[in-house]
Amino acid sequence: MELAAGEAGPDRAGFNPASPATAAANGQLAARIDAIVSDDDALAMRGFVGRDDSLDIRDADGATIWRVTDYDFLTDAPAATVHPGLWRQARLNNHYGLFEVIPGVYQVRGYDLANMSVIEGEAGRIIIDPLTSVETARAALALVNRELGERPVSAVILTHSHIDHFGGVGAVAGPDTPIIAPAGFLEASVSENVMAGIVMGRRAGYMYGTQLPRSRRGHVGSGLGKHPALGTHTIAQPTHVIDETGQTLEIDGVRMEFQYAPDTEAPAELTVFFPDLQAWCGAELVSRTMHNLYTLRGAQVRDALAWSGAIDDALRRFGPRTQVIFNSHHWPVWGQSEAADFLVAQRDVYKFIHDQTLRLAARGLGPDEIAETISLPEGLADIFAVQGYYGTLKHNARAVYQRYFGWYDAVPAHLDPLPRTVAAQRYVEAMGGIDAVVQMAEDAHEAGDDRWAAELAQHAVFAAPDDDAARDMLARAYEQLGYVAESAPWRDVYLTGAHELRHGVAALDATAAGSAILNEIPLDMFFAAMATRLDSERAEGRNRTFNFIFSDVGETHVVRLSNGVMHHRQDAAESDADATVTLTRAFWMRLLQQEAGLMDMIGSEDFAVQGDRLALLGFFAMLEQPQAGFPIVTP
Repeated sequence: MELAAGEAGPDRAGFNPASPATAAANGQLAARIDAIVSDDDALAMRGFVGRDDSLDIRDADGATIWRVTDYDFLTDAPAATVHPGLWRQARLNNHYGLFEVIPGVYQVRGYDLANMSVIEGEAGRIIIDPLTSVETARAALALVNRELGERPVSAVILTHSHIDHFGGVGAVAGPDTPIIAPAGFLEASVSENVMAGIVMGRRAGYMYGTQLPRSRRGHVGSGLGKHPALGTHTIAQPTHVIDETGQTLEIDGVRMEFQYAPDTEAPAELTVFFPDLQAWCGAELVSRTMHNLYTLRGAQVRDALAWSGAIDDALRRFGPRTQVIFNSHHWPVWGQSEAADFLVAQRDVYKFIHDQTLRLAARGLGPDEIAETISLPEGLADIFAVQGYYGTLKHNARAVYQRYFGWYDAVPAHLDPLPRTVAAQRYVEAMGGIDAVVQMAEDAHEAGDDRWAAELAQHAVFAAPDDDAARDMLARAYEQLGYVAESAPWRDVYLTGAHELRHGVAALDATAAGSAILNEIPLDMFFAAMATRLDSERAEGRNRTFNFIFSDVGETHVVRLSNGVMHHRQDAAESDADATVTLTRAFWMRLLQQEAGLMDMIGSEDFAVQGDRLALLGFFAMLEQPQAGFPIVTP
């Protein structure tokens, strides 16, 4: 592929053209990619049935939820500002519409980050993974009904606990619709976002480029698909729980065999084989990209061995009977031998990362050295479906190291390092001052060494965050690193960093979770999260006990403050509590979503206090309000 240089000068968002070094590096990669034979272009469009032209999905207020024309630039010549492998992946992910996988199995692709799969039953349809939002799921189901004829939904399968696979369930399921999900689905779906949701949400904005323009110099896709949809998020209580491999179900004449695959790509995950169709839905256990053992938004490190083992189990259990694999992202794999080869590569890449990381660690290499040393073996290096368009070899190797050894790499100087700002100030002073460091970074940038340029310029920005030259230099280094990144999340992280250095942090919402999801969160999780907001210095010496009685759900929760720490348990009310609050869960939800405040409590039938009101108000005053837009690329 020949790369287009694009227009000279910065674009409207301030992003510059590819530097000569970036253009040369991406040009060399393009030649290598062109030499690999692939029929992915034809496969990504195989079975096309129909679509909504110029798809533009909006919410009830008219705000755009999903718009395919944002990515029209991908029909142009490949850009020098995008890694050619990522451009290829983004272009393949740009195909959208309803596709026939095989007779009786369909997928809606490109209406959201994930796919919605459809299995035709005797009287209705089984829906697999109803997308992220009600709006996108409703549009996808309308497309299915328009193209295939309207039929009822006879069941919904939620393959795992990530929101792009269940958030739209409210658009496809009724109150009596069977809901099939893996054991632990509800808890896993909500727990991670309760305890650390604000920080994860801020980091996810970087990972998915939510503030970036959709352009040749901005966001081009996520590697898994385009981007997570906005809109109304819902969740459903499972009626059928899959908690062991080998479970079977028959619904609407469709026979299903399940694999229970927890602690792989998600804490709660399943796959499903359809024996009469010789078709296996691999959920997100497998994808046409290397996935994340560690996700950049932040999460607990995933188990590479369990993940590889689950794929091997699927290969042995379903492989000989499988004629087609269709997954929660990307286009299917057709043919028994092709399916087996696909699973072997997927299985091997995660075990390779696991085993070789530990081998190199045993030679004394730390996580950074391992990331710089490790490379895919020849048998995997030219397989597009295991390249780092989403996860990467480098950060996955660091993830394996972290899982076994934690954050400390055994170097004594790293045991108690100086804080970033203090270290930056001392580095800058040692290197001759801000101007000297910025010039060093400029020289590195001109030489095409943007990793070193970013390292130097980051010290300058953290030492002098208001220095315009330092901020500009760091932004220019970040954008070139983004342009050469094969991984879409890496690209978005770098480019979002550059964007915030130039334009600041956009206003962000600290209460983004949908009310339907909040309503499913156990109350004890909210109290556990509340403890992480307690200002320990303000709470020091103020030992208190409070009862919270939720009259509408019959639960009592006791909160104790001791030594600047908040403890909580669900138990009978304490007779010596400083105050007892009687309220409804509905009012509690309004408080959490900042739809109600102090004045709403006074005289409300849903909120009553007995005891020391001032002590209760003092307790609430000790809870910090989360800062959704905290700085990342500046101190």
